[in-house]
Amino acid sequence: MIKEIDADELKARLDAGDDIELLDIRSDAEIAQGILPDSQHVPMHLIPLRINDFSKDKDIVLYCRSGARSYHACSYLAQQGITNVINLRGGIIAWARNGYEIGRI
Repeated sequence: MIKEIDADELKARLDAGDDIELLDIRSDAEIAQGILPDSQHVPMHLIPLRINDFSKDKDIVLYCRSGARSYHACSYLAQQGITNVINLRGGIIAWARNGYEIGRI
């Protein structure tokens, strides 16, 4: 079972100061259009190579454009024993639809 969070809940947790790591797994071309503030960028294809870099101490919210790729990435990470990952349901599209800030790189 993959944990998921919606844009409103994520925004509330970030505003409350929760220690959450945001991970944008989209391509370089996609992130050029904008990124959630304070996100790190790790393209999806590099996740297996960076698996040892994932924090075990805090929640990690993965997101992509619509939430589909990040769901699969969360599933992969859970299979590798990394259980503190959460998928942003609806991805950056849902975040933007709710009027939340999109940053630039």
